[in-house]
Amino acid sequence: MQILIHALCTKGGSLREAIANDSRLGRYELEILREKQPGRAPGWMKIRSAGETPGVLNIEWHPQTSVLSARVVTRGSKASPIVGDFVNYLLRQHSRRVRTIITAKAQ
Repeated sequence: MQILIHALCTKGGSLREAIANDSRLGRYELEILREKQPGRAPGWMKIRSAGETPGVLNIEWHPQTSVLSARVVTRGSKASPIVGDFVNYLLRQHSRRVRTIITAKAQ
């Protein structure tokens, strides 16, 4: 199953970079798996659960529109709790920037 998360934000620096440099990420059971691998599009990052929660988030920042996009990939047909962990993190740590969060199931 794939779930899309779009966070519409206020103008400013990269929210993806702010997440990558945030030492509080571990408090929300999230950890960076990979970031900005050479040969790939700039500005992407992979986050996974630091605990037992299945799933991986592929995150990109779109500076022209100030939108943080995350694609959640899980095995099986159930939505992963990692979606809730990530949304909870965004609302608690970046609430000044985040204006709207939209989620959708991808086909």
